[in-house]
Amino acid sequence: MTLMHKFFGAAAALALTAGAAAAEPALIFDLGGKFDKSFNEAAFAGAQKWAEETGESFREIELQSEAQREQALRRFAESGANPVVMAGFAFGSALEEVAADYPDTKFVIIDMVTPGDNVRSVVFNEHEGSYLVGMMAAQKSASGVVGFVGGMDIPLIRKFACGYVQGVKAVNPDATVIQNMTGTTPAAWGDPVKGGELTKAQIAQGADVVYHAAGGTGVGVLQAAADAGIYGIGVDSNQNYMFPGHVLTSMLKRVDNAVYEAFKDGPELATGFQVMGIANGGIGYAMDEFNADLVTDEMKASVDEAAAKIASGELLVHDYMADSACPVE
Repeated sequence: MTLMHKFFGAAAALALTAGAAAAEPALIFDLGGKFDKSFNEAAFAGAQKWAEETGESFREIELQSEAQREQALRRFAESGANPVVMAGFAFGSALEEVAADYPDTKFVIIDMVTPGDNVRSVVFNEHEGSYLVGMMAAQKSASGVVGFVGGMDIPLIRKFACGYVQGVKAVNPDATVIQNMTGTTPAAWGDPVKGGELTKAQIAQGADVVYHAAGGTGVGVLQAAADAGIYGIGVDSNQNYMFPGHVLTSMLKRVDNAVYEAFKDGPELATGFQVMGIANGGIGYAMDEFNADLVTDEMKASVDEAAAKIASGELLVHDYMADSACPVE
């Protein structure tokens, strides 16, 4: 069983149990909540898997404001939690302030590279998986117009978009890819109404497949796609089940594996820089009973061939984070 800590005020949110076991791991979710059906929920799934396998408990907290990031890190470290895992790039600045003050605590940050001898930085090759689902979108599209809805307009989400466009264009160079971002603040991760509105606008322009990288906002994207009778593409977690018959696939970003491995390694985990991509099982796409009838054998074969080439290095997908000049638009 997990020891759940969900609080609604800044002070209450940090009233963490002082008597926890010294080596008990902790997980801090980003804004949007652990049940966002996407990024945070994938992190939670990894922690749950570890707890079920070991019979041990972990600590967790859902933040209610930006101001709580550093405070939560300090309180967990002070009370003996180890390692402390945080889901999201936005913890970067807070972790830089905190890590040096607790040299005996191991910290793991996902989606950001943060210096520190006691820090493991885990990043993903999201552009690789986005390329694969872009190929699938282009093959499924009857109109030659597909869409992308991002969450917060940051380079990380532009990385998803750039990879997606490359995959679309690899199949259909004449395809049109409509792109919209939801906002410029963290609120962009939790606005399904806005996600639905953006999707409807893309559909009005001819899009018949829409991929989202928008956290909880993406629920609105998938809902609008299903309501209009077109296809959505999920992200991070497998979202195929949400609207059966209308979610073409989901780009899997194995945040669950990153959290699971960190908890499994425990206080002795190796620190430094870790990249998870197609080659090491960190990135993929979802096939199950909910989309089996949507993806033809030919579609799957072509995508799997591309995945193998990416894994071997034969096919290089442009990384927007390394070079913001995306080669295709």
